Amino acid sequence: MPKKFRVGLLLFPGCMPAGLFAFADLLHAANRRGGRTLFEATYVALQAGPVTCARGIGLHAEKALGDADLDAVLVPGFWAESAGQVDTLLAGQAPLLRELSKRPRRQLWAYCTGVCLLAACGRLDGQGATITWWLAQAMQEQYGKVRWQSEQNCVFNERNATASGVNGYLPIAEQLIERNVSRDVLRDITRLMVLPRPAVPHAAFQGIALIQQPDGLLRRLHGLVEQIPAERITVKVLAGRLAMSERTLARRVGDETGQTVAAYARCIKLNQVAERLTLTSLPLASIGAELGFSSSSNLQRMFKALTGLTPVQYRRQFGRV
Repeated sequence: MPKKFRVGLLLFPGCMPAGLFAFADLLHAANRRGGRTLFEATYVALQAGPVTCARGIGLHAEKALGDADLDAVLVPGFWAESAGQVDTLLAGQAPLLRELSKRPRRQLWAYCTGVCLLAACGRLDGQGATITWWLAQAMQEQYGKVRWQSEQNCVFNERNATASGVNGYLPIAEQLIERNVSRDVLRDITRLMVLPRPAVPHAAFQGIALIQQPDGLLRRLHGLVEQIPAERITVKVLAGRLAMSERTLARRVGDETGQTVAAYARCIKLNQVAERLTLTSLPLASIGAELGFSSSSNLQRMFKALTGLTPVQYRRQFGRV
């Protein structure tokens, strides 16, 4: 019988544990679907015992990180609104950083601001990694040995995985299940555990999904727009990334969609907003920050101009949570 894969769910003061709960549930579902214990999830911390997480939530670490026999450790994000707040938390976690730097054969995974802990302990040096977009510049300046790929949502390496956003635990869990079990099991669990999109999307977003694009250029453009923070998207940036002139890009997008590049890109980005409104209970400010909009007021204005609905009205009409 194959050996079970042991994952430590890391707790530390101020961490946001919601993603750890969801990750553990997905692994439990994989065990149930497989009919045996494929994965074992254990809450760990620098020391075993109670840990005060974000918003004063108290959780219990079953084992000390250094004593636990683990194949991998998942590092969650923590609440921060500036690079300075990140530095403050890291400064208070020196013992945890030292422990994370040990045992190089153990895999380390992190998402959202949790990636900062992996960078600070040196485990990302020389490796590709991603980070939540608003921290990208600060991380590039502070941890120059890391090959930052902030335009990517997820980056997987042999010994680590990093993902951006508060829901970054999901692609890590999906890859773990697909690699260690099967694609069919992942599909079944996704249908059961991951909230579906609305059966009938708003008219503004019908046909906008990446998989529905028949043209290769539109698929490349679509994926690119989804990865870049909204406030950084310009026709010049997109044309440069696609290795073509702005005029050529404008002509081809116009021929295929009847829209300008800016209008088409705006629709793609607002579709990401719409998906988060329907699939999560995150406030608009958090959604806007994750996707790189300059302000909530600008986001609300653009969203209503496209859909005729405010974000609150859209969530009420199309939301699943």
